[in-house]
Amino acid sequence: MSGAPGGLPPASPGLPPAFPGLPGELLLAEAAGARQRCGEGDGSVPGTLLCTNRRVAFLPAQAPGSRAFLRSEYDVALPCIRKLVAASSVAKPQVLTAASTLKFIPEELAVFCRDFRLLRFHFHENGLAPQAFRVANAIAQAREAAAWLGDAGEGHDGWSCPAEAPAEDEEEEEEEEEGSAATLLFESLRDWEKELKRLGAAGWRVSAVNERFDMAPSLPQYLWVPSGLLDHDLKRTFAHFEERRVPRLCWHHPGGGDLLRAARFHAASEPGSEDVRCLEALLLGGRGPCVLADTAELPTLADIQLAHLKLRALCLPGAAAEEKWLSALEGTRWLDHVRACLRKAVEVASLLAGRRCSVLLQEPSDRDLNCLLASLVQLLGDPHARTLPGFQSLVQREWVAAGHPFPRRLGLLRRDSPREEAPVFLLFLDCTWQLVRQFPAAFGFTEAYLLALHDSSFAPYFSTFLFSCQRQRGRGSPHRPHSQTYTPVNGWRDPAPGMLPAGRTGSAACGLPAVWDWRLRYSRQQRARFRNPAGAAGGGGPPGTADPQTPGRPADAWPGPGAGNVFVLTKGTLSPQPFPWRSGRPPPRLSRWAPSLESLGDRGGSPGGSRPPAAPPGLLLPCAAAPSVRLWRRCYLRGLPEAQRGRFAPSPAGLAEELTLLQDRLSAWQPAGPRSEAAGSPLAPSR
Repeated sequence: MSGAPGGLPPASPGLPPAFPGLPGELLLAEAAGARQRCGEGDGSVPGTLLCTNRRVAFLPAQAPGSRAFLRSEYDVALPCIRKLVAASSVAKPQVLTAASTLKFIPEELAVFCRDFRLLRFHFHENGLAPQAFRVANAIAQAREAAAWLGDAGEGHDGWSCPAEAPAEDEEEEEEEEEGSAATLLFESLRDWEKELKRLGAAGWRVSAVNERFDMAPSLPQYLWVPSGLLDHDLKRTFAHFEERRVPRLCWHHPGGGDLLRAARFHAASEPGSEDVRCLEALLLGGRGPCVLADTAELPTLADIQLAHLKLRALCLPGAAAEEKWLSALEGTRWLDHVRACLRKAVEVASLLAGRRCSVLLQEPSDRDLNCLLASLVQLLGDPHARTLPGFQSLVQREWVAAGHPFPRRLGLLRRDSPREEAPVFLLFLDCTWQLVRQFPAAFGFTEAYLLALHDSSFAPYFSTFLFSCQRQRGRGSPHRPHSQTYTPVNGWRDPAPGMLPAGRTGSAACGLPAVWDWRLRYSRQQRARFRNPAGAAGGGGPPGTADPQTPGRPADAWPGPGAGNVFVLTKGTLSPQPFPWRSGRPPPRLSRWAPSLESLGDRGGSPGGSRPPAAPPGLLLPCAAAPSVRLWRRCYLRGLPEAQRGRFAPSPAGLAEELTLLQDRLSAWQPAGPRSEAAGSPLAPSR
């Protein structure tokens, strides 16, 4: 391909004054006078197309310079580019790679992104031919040279950004600091203790048994374990689970139920009598029976990846005829996977709300579907998790700290690494959007916020999604901060409050900010649309009190011989299931009192079912029936020309076109009324 020999084109000495560059960012090529297309017609926005060694950026001519380092709507990180296509009126469209040779002057450049965006840039002015040729070559080469270094063991060199947002008005700073301070990163002992106190989980404590990551490298430093189990006994249990990921508390229901998560039992483990005692103390501990909720009913990682690939291909322009589009959407099975996750979460949440027991979520690795299921159960049962800071804390605890391999699952690792793509986190965001759509008043955040989080997962500028576990996140610096103190009783302790700047949300180890500092990428007007003023404004209660999720309705105790029994939850039904080390014993008989959850699948919206007339206070029971699970149009269909029409209103004619389009949609929607859409197709406009 044309360009500087031996790699990237020569970098310009600096970036344009209006372009706020990243540290270490070099300008490779630019095309002043390019136009970004929006819609099928001639609507476009004039500006300058830039290619750097970090991203592709477009600076609209009429937009004022932004103080933020990254403009989300005009930029795409190089690892987020899936395909680059150059088109001309005299030649066939050509997919550009670093090894290809561009044989014509491009008149249009299409950037296909992994986050379902489709950016189209047009070069139709005289004198733009050399610039268009250079910028197309530069983007293709820079995309091939870019690497996500978070999991490669080389630190995060090159992918960096300012540690703090640009200065803004004092009033806005106070609002942002309030939201940032309420988000727990779970990188310190203080955060784990604070959240455990909020849950009111009596009988549980914070253990620092993995503080050096020597017991389980992929687990966080601190774990919630039973108070009666000493760390010396806890160490006996690690070897009996895959990847040494032992059961630990995720969430405590005020009625007495506990939600735990763990990897599957190690097939080759043969625990001795003392190990069995420690294992049963960890799983049972006198808290009632233990229910094993296996993730076998959920889609596999391969199923999720295949469905996402089919969905992404279907959402491209001209992918399927209009009369066959709905059939093709059903053929992707993406919405089937969403329904399966919602149904399973409803089963677990209903069991915790109705019975005093321990529910153990199990999957082979405990790093993918357990993250999704544990988060959904808490969204259904914990009002605090439905607030903006509560949701961010939930993602930090159940995904980031729990060791979800974001770089591998999002497919942004370098080429020579094994590709293990499966967008489990994006599936979780889709499930969350379904809940927000069905219960808008129960959530303190909006669809715009979920869309921003979806897009930010592909941007390698934040510590949140750049690493696979806490151990990797802190690999670039000494494990123990110099400000920690040691005592023989407490071990290494975190620095006292006030050591970090107020409102700072980032990883102290790797030096990168967390994604929750939205000022770095979104304007004040955009961030104002993240919060739902009519939704949940609180619900967490003061520290030390449990959420009033089921006031006046205490969970039923599990009576009789079930106090120490083990059951497995399969398709809404509880069946006796001995632990592996009890395999020689016959399973206990299913007594009359043992509950059956067969009806919970219908309550959660299984095919043919309907929403129950009343749910316990604080518990959400979504409908997962086919007509109620919709396609997330604003996310998946935004690359289509009809979705981009009138987006920028570049001229009075474009504004008139947008007004006409809105009037047509409004007139078509009003006669039917808001109730007629409930039985519509998955593509019906969501309210």
